[in-house]
Amino acid sequence: MTFQVTFDCADPAMLSTFWAEALGYEVQPPPPDFDSWPAFLAAQGVPEDRWSSAAAIVDPAGVGPRVFFQRVPEPKTAKNRVHLDLRSGGGLDVPLDIRRARTEEAAARLERLGATRVKAVEELGVYWVVMRDPEGNEFCA
Repeated sequence: MTFQVTFDCADPAMLSTFWAEALGYEVQPPPPDFDSWPAFLAAQGVPEDRWSSAAAIVDPAGVGPRVFFQRVPEPKTAKNRVHLDLRSGGGLDVPLDIRRARTEEAAARLERLGATRVKAVEELGVYWVVMRDPEGNEFCA
């Protein structure tokens, strides 16, 4: 069994681009025998006004889960019950000062991509930065 992570959002193309850059993923290519997603969607009879209602990104190494973005009409109104933790600092075998520096570098890169920094936290020998993606979804770097 495999799984994908799904984000409800307002702008699937924008959010998929952000997360592809953040995770080192790529936008999922169209199925074989189709040179573009519009060609595939047209062949499936999807109305043109729905072509931008979803997007997906995939791990180019084929290891991580697919991430799917689907347009929903309602805005985000509360804290996420599930969020992504980007393990940017390394494992607990890496000294805390190095993990902290790596995490700060990752947070700065994510801010340049459009994320918002909420706060840095250091507890019980662990350091992370709470952030929000361009649509306000919480995640940690």
